[in-house]
Amino acid sequence: MPDPSHAATWRFALPHTTAAVPLARALIRNTLADIGAPVDGDTAELLTAELVANAVRHTDGDEPIELVVELVPTGGWQVEVHDQDPNPPGGLDGLGRPEGPKRPDGLAEGGRGLLLIRTLSADAGYRPTPYGKAVWFILPPTDDSAAAEPPTERPTER
Repeated sequence: MPDPSHAATWRFALPHTTAAVPLARALIRNTLADIGAPVDGDTAELLTAELVANAVRHTDGDEPIELVVELVPTGGWQVEVHDQDPNPPGGLDGLGRPEGPKRPDGLAEGGRGLLLIRTLSADAGYRPTPYGKAVWFILPPTDDSAAAEPPTERPTER
């Protein structure tokens, strides 16, 4: 298991095409599995795919998108998607936090991605970078140790 006191970072360049989405899912799945990260891998894949799809869909150009996975001091994992567009993503407030209604319009074709990120991550937002912006989320560590231990039986009194 990784030591949270030592920062660890993985960086992956992705094409600025829809092919980046399944590639990002595979990279996040394999990276977290290879290092034995105690996080919900399905949630990590879902939220990563959402950020990469948004970067491809809502930014122009053909510059690569960068996927960054980093261990944070709390033992959780921060996933960032960097793109070349300096404009803040839509649906975020001035502090970079998801805003808007807690429930999207049921007839709308979009608008669920930030809701998923807000609901399933410990924190999320965006920040400007020298070359554009980074949109990120943090997944807390899962508590697998409690699930792995069998429940202790208490002796019955007679």
